[in-house]
Amino acid sequence: MSVRMRVRFDYVGKAKASKLWGSKSGELVAEELRQHKASLIRNVPIQGIQIEELDMSQEVYSIYDDIMGKSIYYAPVTICFAASTLEDAIKFTMKEEFRTIELLEPQEIVLSKSEIEKLTLKVNEELMEYREYLGKKIDNWK
Repeated sequence: MSVRMRVRFDYVGKAKASKLWGSKSGELVAEELRQHKASLIRNVPIQGIQIEELDMSQEVYSIYDDIMGKSIYYAPVTICFAASTLEDAIKFTMKEEFRTIELLEPQEIVLSKSEIEKLTLKVNEELMEYREYLGKKIDNWK
């Protein structure tokens, strides 16, 4: 079953200090990361995914983080894509940057028992991979 979706990813930028070249603002880091990720999405084929449109026109925005005591900048990207299967769509969207999703086509999806089982297994697989990724990230932070 093929599906068309619109998804939004918000790439986070944190200010970086460099001893040699000065520092980069969080806004600039977020914008550079958005450009880099968009380029990868456009130019690196993803199995089962066809990118139809990539929109980077939204402004970089910031949110003040009370815990860290500073602003964190986000650069949004909206992507319209077609996926060969629902499982491919899940694999593509399960990222830390994921914010919103809209199903464009079909208007309605009816899943059989085996399709629900396959989908549930895929979601669990992606969550386990993400959990492992977060564990490594936390270990490197310590």
